[in-house]
Amino acid sequence: MSAPTTSPPSWFTFEIVAEDGRARVGRFHTPHGVLETPVFAPVGTQATVKALTPAQLGDLGVTLVLANTYHLYLRPGADVVAQMGGLHHFMAWPHPILTDSGGFQVFSLAAMRDIDDDGVTFRSHLDGSLHRLTPEKAVHIQEQLGADIIMALDECPPPYDRAYNEEALRRTHLWAERSLKAHTRKDQALFGIVQGGVFPDLREQSARFIASLGFPGHAIGGLSVGETKEEMYAMLDVVTAVLPREKPRYLMGVGTPEDIVEAVRRGVDMFDCVLPTRLARHGAAMLKHGGRLNLRRAEFARDPRPIDEHCTCYTCQNFSRAYLRHLIVAKEMLAATLMSIHNIHVLVDLTRELRQAIREKRLDAWLAQWYARHRATSETNLADR
Repeated sequence: MSAPTTSPPSWFTFEIVAEDGRARVGRFHTPHGVLETPVFAPVGTQATVKALTPAQLGDLGVTLVLANTYHLYLRPGADVVAQMGGLHHFMAWPHPILTDSGGFQVFSLAAMRDIDDDGVTFRSHLDGSLHRLTPEKAVHIQEQLGADIIMALDECPPPYDRAYNEEALRRTHLWAERSLKAHTRKDQALFGIVQGGVFPDLREQSARFIASLGFPGHAIGGLSVGETKEEMYAMLDVVTAVLPREKPRYLMGVGTPEDIVEAVRRGVDMFDCVLPTRLARHGAAMLKHGGRLNLRRAEFARDPRPIDEHCTCYTCQNFSRAYLRHLIVAKEMLAATLMSIHNIHVLVDLTRELRQAIREKRLDAWLAQWYARHRATSETNLADR
């Protein structure tokens, strides 16, 4: 099930099949299938989307999953995954896979890190062992893992520190060039990453530089890391105006319904986030029009309704809020599975509706209706507190 070793011309082409304003529907060709965009990818940090089997993901309509380079490098090791036939075979997932570079986890999880222009030295959060990650090594690890879409190593700085962002941007651009030179597998698409914090001039500078390098797709990093929603959307306005129209745009680590809607209307194509499964494990259900339902609350103990009476997911079609609350309070494993099914369905179904609205050139009307329901949902949530 591993990817072929030669690259036919159709791989990694991106077709825009419909547009409505700046939003678009695309088809991104990969060795393991065509991704219909906009697309949401659940995160499978350790080569598994927590609590769900690949078959369940397929039933949900998931077409892309993300696996994490940092975690798989530390355990079980990229060489083990390579020996087992690559990620597709290792985790029995026949569809496209995306891996990040591991840089974000190094900067956020590692017990110690020392950054220089060559790379970053860090200690594992698992056992304190010392490691060195360079752009070349990040690419090599991802080539061993064998994902369809891989990321250049970048530095993700705090969003408001101008001096830090300027230095991190210089380093990110240097590392992008080195990542391209190190990349050897033609059956993998290497994306460059745009950084720049909340500074429009730095974001524009980064987008122009990364676009000039000829990557087959572009990622937008360093957002949803503490800045306001308005600042995030403003940075997306800057970046999507510069990145080439004919290549896919991937907003990293963003996965609330509101953010997906706003990013799609600005021309973003791909999303990933741990949020739906993380919320599920804590007993929180995502709602299609924004907001969450905390099923731990006692008021749901005798509630016969599903999470959402209009939801078509397996969980909502078969189980009550009362049963789900029972599973959550009893700490039954099934709770995480059923809640994850619902939460991932919400985001997969949202992107499906967005694609349909764009194809039919009725995105403005769809957005108006969605926001009307969003406001009603928010008011209901406030009233229930």
